[in-house]
Amino acid sequence: WQRRPFSRGPGTHWVESFEKAREEGSGSGTWRGRWRRRSVISFGSKNRTIGVAAKNQQITHANNTVSNFKRFHGRAFGDPFIQKEKENLSYDLVPLKNGGVGIKVMYMDEEHLFSVEQITAMLLTKLKETAENNLKKPVTDCVISVLGTAFDPFLGGKNFDEKLVEYFCAEFKTKYKLDAKSKIRALLRLYQECEKLKKLMSSNSTDLPLNIECFMNDKDVSGKMNRSQFEELCAELLQKIEVPLHLLLEQTQLKVEDVSAVEIVGGATRIPAVKERIAKFFGKDISTTLNADEAVARGCALQCAILSPAFKVREFSVTDAVPFPISLVWNHDSEDTEGVHEVFSRNHPAPFSKVLTFLRRGPFELEAFYSDPQGVPYPEAKIGRFVVQNVSAQKDGEKSRVKVKVRVNTHGIFTISTASMVEKVPAEENEGSSVEADMECLNQRPPENSDTDKNVQQDNSEAGTQPQVQTDGQQTSQSPPSPELTSEENKIPDADKANEKKVDQPPEAKKPKIKVVNVELPIEANLVWQLGKDLLNMYIETEGKMIMQDKLEKERNDAKNAVEEYVYEFRDKLCGPYEKFICEQDHQNFLRLLTETEDWLYEEGEDQAKQAYVDKLQELMKIGTPVKVRFQEAEERPKMFEELGQRLQHYAKIAADFRNKDEKYNHIDESEMKKVEKSVNEVMEWMNNVMNAQAKRSLDQDPVVRAQEIKAKIKELNNTCEPVVTQPKPKIESPKLERTPNGPNIDRKEQDLEGKNNFGAEPPHQNGECYPNEKSSVNMDLD
Repeated sequence: WQRRPFSRGPGTHWVESFEKAREEGSGSGTWRGRWRRRSVISFGSKNRTIGVAAKNQQITHANNTVSNFKRFHGRAFGDPFIQKEKENLSYDLVPLKNGGVGIKVMYMDEEHLFSVEQITAMLLTKLKETAENNLKKPVTDCVISVLGTAFDPFLGGKNFDEKLVEYFCAEFKTKYKLDAKSKIRALLRLYQECEKLKKLMSSNSTDLPLNIECFMNDKDVSGKMNRSQFEELCAELLQKIEVPLHLLLEQTQLKVEDVSAVEIVGGATRIPAVKERIAKFFGKDISTTLNADEAVARGCALQCAILSPAFKVREFSVTDAVPFPISLVWNHDSEDTEGVHEVFSRNHPAPFSKVLTFLRRGPFELEAFYSDPQGVPYPEAKIGRFVVQNVSAQKDGEKSRVKVKVRVNTHGIFTISTASMVEKVPAEENEGSSVEADMECLNQRPPENSDTDKNVQQDNSEAGTQPQVQTDGQQTSQSPPSPELTSEENKIPDADKANEKKVDQPPEAKKPKIKVVNVELPIEANLVWQLGKDLLNMYIETEGKMIMQDKLEKERNDAKNAVEEYVYEFRDKLCGPYEKFICEQDHQNFLRLLTETEDWLYEEGEDQAKQAYVDKLQELMKIGTPVKVRFQEAEERPKMFEELGQRLQHYAKIAADFRNKDEKYNHIDESEMKKVEKSVNEVMEWMNNVMNAQAKRSLDQDPVVRAQEIKAKIKELNNTCEPVVTQPKPKIESPKLERTPNGPNIDRKEQDLEGKNNFGAEPPHQNGECYPNEKSSVNMDLD
């Protein structure tokens, strides 16, 4: 932690450590240190600090920081697990109206009660915001890892930490007469130090120290531990490692020899004793090629790429599974007995849909539950109740066939998605009819249905269900059953048989044609722990308001930080580079104002409105900005003058060369060059004047000329002179034709070609003379 001023009433003094500062004062000082990602949500005075917390965030705002809340989902407040965990939490757990777990915190200077679902939504909202800021793109979908197959929710890194905490709590009570559990801040600090110690013991087998300064009552505490002692403490946990491994092989129907490689992930797998147990179970060395902390996140990223249309990945598929078997139970129409059927077995592929057919005369209820309550890591085995409504008997009094589609969707959530009733209605004369291949099954418990694409049929004397199983491979709802049905007795006879008429018998009466239609039925769903629509909408509205408040609070904090940064920046620079650019009196007055502003920030200005910080910054900038400008101008002005001088010399030299009749510039009109000379003289005079005036000014006075003005003069000079001095010379075209003395004009190139190519041609005469061989021409045949 960096040493920073800590305010405690009037004046400012320095402290060596964060803990001493906290013990000495109100904790309102500003501290900077290393930051790390944590699954915590801290509620400050007004805003929510979510996802990222300071190293000691849980200690400084212990009562208002929520952490380790993931395992509270799906549990009632009266659950023994909740009651046990409640004792070790820094924040308050309270029961909600629906019996769930509520979390009490201070927000906006008022006491608020949030559900576990709301806290989780806050965390996900922050993670989404963080991802969008890094990706520079909006995030609409995500993949969240969920433990599956075989696991123990009470066998993780936190459980190993707890063993160390219990040990040192007992030791400190005996050695120092300190009860760490009586003070939540001390207990949280002990948890942090024990976690560090656990990690160090994974790479060191010797005795390692544990030291905490100002632990409680201004007392420092210390202890030590080695790997052997740690393994003895955690013997019970280490024995539990093999249980999920046995379950894993049992569920996957594999043997140890069938496993070719074992990769371990998760931070706790770095503990040597854990590695040894896993390696011993499988009888082979375990692999650690993946980063144990990042492996799951990388898997999620891969699944995101597979699901995203924007990425192309190698052929690779992941099949999700239903971790716990799910069954349905219902009441018969005529009896008090119940029908039960397991619709999804353990590790059944997901997403998946199945269609079940019931024979009913009225509305009926289906209840979904986990078939193996002991195998579910939560005390509640019920999933929900579903009432299929608007069911009625057929017009002839027969039971109606009701088709119910049960589904586990891509998120692993079970639901009854649709229900429809088959209803017989008279068909029009010109309407055809079709036969549906769907078979009825009666009201008794059917055998377990297969997971193939075949229809499974069971005929019994009593009413029951006949599940029709169909794989939903595209993660979409299964196609609805055939919309029409005609009974076998009412099938249309073959055409040739229909045309046959017996003379000795009267014509048969025509049977009425019947068609069937599927009538969609409403379903009333009551899922355990599912939020009602009204409550969900209220939560969404509340979250929206908090997001807006967070935005306003961020702007307020940014304004406050801007004042603090301005104070520290100018305090440092006034004793450094800015010192020469402010007079002594103003220097003392400004330093005094900066100190007063700093004191105000840490006292009554600790929690002010955004505008108060904006006004305070403006007050400082009225004095500080001119000083900063004078410093910047002193840095930039010589460079601009140098550049202007170089341009003036350049154009003055060209004008002098022109006067000296330099052939490079003899094509330029004299009046144009006079414009260049005039501009050079005027700008040179201006530069000399302002440089002389500036030389008379002291550094703590505003400059006579600014760098921007000099830059404008350079541009003006270039605009006037550059088009003149860069005029290209006019091109002089050489004559292409030559006149011969004895003939017409001849193109020289053409003449040369004729001389080279026409061997038998007469050579031209020059000055009245002829060539020696002009008497005769030689004709040559060329091969």
